[in-house]
Amino acid sequence: MIRKLLTAAAVALSLTATQADADTGKVIRIGVTAGPYADILRYAGTIAAKEGIELRITEFTDYTQPNAALAQDDLDINNFQHQPYLDNQVAQRGYDIVSIAKSIIVPIGLYSSKVTSLDQIRDGASAAIPNDPSNGARALQLFEEAGLIKLKPGAGIKATVADIADNPKHLKIVELDAAQLPRSLGDLDFSAVNLNYALNAGLDPKKALLLESADSNWNLVFAVRAKNKDNPLLKRFVEIYRSPEVKAYTDKQFNGTILTTW
Repeated sequence: MIRKLLTAAAVALSLTATQADADTGKVIRIGVTAGPYADILRYAGTIAAKEGIELRITEFTDYTQPNAALAQDDLDINNFQHQPYLDNQVAQRGYDIVSIAKSIIVPIGLYSSKVTSLDQIRDGASAAIPNDPSNGARALQLFEEAGLIKLKPGAGIKATVADIADNPKHLKIVELDAAQLPRSLGDLDFSAVNLNYALNAGLDPKKALLLESADSNWNLVFAVRAKNKDNPLLKRFVEIYRSPEVKAYTDKQFNGTILTTW
């Protein structure tokens, strides 16, 4: 009888351990850059928790670390980059990383502490853009939309300063690390700043000289290692993220400055 009881207890403990292992399997390690991206993820995590999914968020201070961490299996998924940036990272670093869904549009904007409108930008003004290839191209496209420059035909998402075909205001353009761009406003006439860094620096998107619009092609993506592109847990979390509840939260919390793609 004692032996039977011990056996039953062992089975019960085994089942408990199996359940614990299953619960552990519902942990998702996700990487993001600090600011609004992380805030939205945290809110989505509260919804996911109702299904027993634990979201462990790691916030990074630059754009290079989240893909490196994902490639090294320190993360399961990340959500901080647009497709052109991911494509460039894969080409340059050989990462076996793919996107599995669209996320949000976090508009890049032109900010200044010296002028309040585009028509106040003087001849020979100094300006900064991000120094990574994809965001640099994105900033130059916004300069073109603002009527400040013209790019060579076909430059597109690979545009560089060398692709400027016409610079009627003789802008002096410098390239800086994206995280440093808000600090450059004290020294330069204006800068193209990604929204997460703008918000972290206390800049008001509504006072930007120009913001990307809702038809921007530079939406963020969820990225995973290629072998996990069909992982059901990751796909379920993405479904939760792309829900009406998260959309409503994003619209209200950020007052329309961050745009959803669903």
